[in-house]
Amino acid sequence: MDVSKVCGVCPPSLFSTRSRSSGPVMEWDRWLLKALLRGMGQPAIRAALWDDGEIVTGSGPRLVVNNRWTLFRLMLNPTLYFGDDYAAGNIEVEGGLVPFLEAVNRAASRPGDVRRRSTGRRQRGTINSLSQSRDNIHHHYDLGNEFYRLWLDDEMLYTCAYFPRPGLSLEAAQRAKMELICRKVGLRGGERVIEAGCGWGGLARYLAKHYGARVRAFNISREQVAYARKQAEKEGIEGIEGVEYIEDDYRNITGECDVFLSVGMLEHVGPTNYRSLGQVIDRTLTGRGFGLIHSIGQDVPEPMTDWIDKRIFPGSYPPTIREMMDIFEPSGFSVIDVENLRLHYARTLEHWLERFERHEEQVAALFDESFVRAWRLYLSGSIAGFTTGSLQLFQLLFTRRGNNRVPWTRDHLANCGGNDAAL
Repeated sequence: MDVSKVCGVCPPSLFSTRSRSSGPVMEWDRWLLKALLRGMGQPAIRAALWDDGEIVTGSGPRLVVNNRWTLFRLMLNPTLYFGDDYAAGNIEVEGGLVPFLEAVNRAASRPGDVRRRSTGRRQRGTINSLSQSRDNIHHHYDLGNEFYRLWLDDEMLYTCAYFPRPGLSLEAAQRAKMELICRKVGLRGGERVIEAGCGWGGLARYLAKHYGARVRAFNISREQVAYARKQAEKEGIEGIEGVEYIEDDYRNITGECDVFLSVGMLEHVGPTNYRSLGQVIDRTLTGRGFGLIHSIGQDVPEPMTDWIDKRIFPGSYPPTIREMMDIFEPSGFSVIDVENLRLHYARTLEHWLERFERHEEQVAALFDESFVRAWRLYLSGSIAGFTTGSLQLFQLLFTRRGNNRVPWTRDHLANCGGNDAAL
């Protein structure tokens, strides 16, 4: 596999060369590191340069910058080059990557937030056009099913799980998430469901097998669609009376449905396309139908870091709830339930990271060591984002204005994971 074409980080040749040979540490090297930390809001960490002498002392995780060129790059654009140089081994973090990134996030939430000086920009314009969206999705999701199979659950669900009890296994929590979604939309046997952005197809199969729904699931990732079709065929539910997987963009969805679902796709749509998504829902959802959008979000509209945007998730943007209303308001939809599952996503990511670390050697064999370090940073940074609240996980349930077929209470959502065997 050509890492330079498909992996979620840039090829190793674009990383600075790993080296601890930068000559003796000078006084201005120390000044630069201190200035960098001041610009980051003085996170509660220790910091050292390539001579291992601590420039910032105290308790907490320890940052080590291994060469002068890396220090220069960090001063130029920390939101890009920290990730590149960590992946290359030019930066080391001692005392735990997640605690380190949590400390950085907490400091960045105060005045002087380094992310506000990012050279990135809010996702606008053509960055999520029909053609660009396909390229963006290919960059992240078509790394190969073998890779994702190493650390996802048995249904290959790559979205936030639901832990009605913190001790649930990842598999049970993912089944509980699917059950929660079914109950929220009041899914009934024989109903027609459209799923926009279906991943490897696990949710669509659950709807068909456990609720007898007829599902049309859309996705522009060729590898994911191929996998989903094979699984549905193996389980005997492929076809118009069960699950139909369609390799196409959400903008091209036609037909009618009783339920419209989007789980983990909105992050790739972009705010300028929210009205278009709302129009798609408006032309497909029946008068008494329900829809649910499940998306990573944030409280304040800010761009993704340059490293995430360039190396991991090009074209991605987690919206605020206010921005999400551009989907619903123009078409006259009513939002009837909002839930934030932020800490559930942190727990999900902890499971993913633990499994990823367990299979470190297999991942390195598929790609290389820099890829392992980059994805360790990505998963750890995501955990820190959710635990510190810089990222949220929103589920919004909506329907047509005036549809009174809504539950009086939320009692029907209780015990989604109460009987693991049934899930």
